[in-house]
Amino acid sequence: MEVKIFQVDAFTSNLFCGNPAGVVINAKGLSDNQMQNIAKEMNISETAFIIPIDENNYKVRFFTPTHEVDLCGHATIASFYTLALKGIIKPIYRGIKRVFQQTKAGKLGVEIHYDNGKIQKVIMEQSKPEDLGSLEEIDLLLEAFNIKYKDIGIAGKSVRPRIISTGLPDIQLPLKDKNILNNLDVDFKRLKNLSKKTDTTGVHAFYLPEINSDRVFVRNFAPLVGINEEAATGTSNGGLIYLLKKEGLIKGQEILAIQGEALKRPSQIYCSIEEVGSDYRVKVGGKARIVLEGKMYL
Repeated sequence: MEVKIFQVDAFTSNLFCGNPAGVVINAKGLSDNQMQNIAKEMNISETAFIIPIDENNYKVRFFTPTHEVDLCGHATIASFYTLALKGIIKPIYRGIKRVFQQTKAGKLGVEIHYDNGKIQKVIMEQSKPEDLGSLEEIDLLLEAFNIKYKDIGIAGKSVRPRIISTGLPDIQLPLKDKNILNNLDVDFKRLKNLSKKTDTTGVHAFYLPEINSDRVFVRNFAPLVGINEEAATGTSNGGLIYLLKKEGLIKGQEILAIQGEALKRPSQIYCSIEEVGSDYRVKVGGKARIVLEGKMYL
């Protein structure tokens, strides 16, 4: 059996930057075990498996090298960039083409932005944001990251770590200083145990330079699902803008998350949020670039 597969750097337009994802553009006929083995063989944080339903709807499943996950932001951006670039999604000359992905986190909209017939960026809708409460296991968090309680907060304001989900539950960890963020000494075994205990995917550590900053610096750690650190994380940054908005730490509706610096794979994740009645709608997105294209023989 021949499977066409791509490796795509998401949240960047530059070679050797961003977060690599595997993309299988037609996974029809693949078993769960084959998908998991392909993801293991690719050995990157996530591989997406796409089953086209019609020209505007696509079923998508996401696998790390060790687990299936409900949703993956960077693999979504990589997938729909590839579908659009290869003409599977019919292009438009200028404007926004809206399609949908059916995932285990629900049916979510994806916007492909075009100008002069070229793809400018891909934006994905996140699941409805959920605040799952403050983290109670603070001591375990401090031990896993080798930090002190006084290191936690934003611009002198006390902000407790909270568990937020826009498709995947993550512990959002605010840090007062960028040097602390840059030099985290993570005990991955302890962090894995913390993730199990709290039923979370991982920890999204961030530094907001000041209240109402339009940029935030982030690092993401998820050893429980086989990813010690990730260069760009769509769902976690969706949860982050929701937290910042809910806590009154940003007044606007957009923020740029800078991730991957510690891995020397800088990424830029565009995040937006809008109030819809009593709820919020969160979107994240960015650019992408195909770096490998080939066939896998099963």
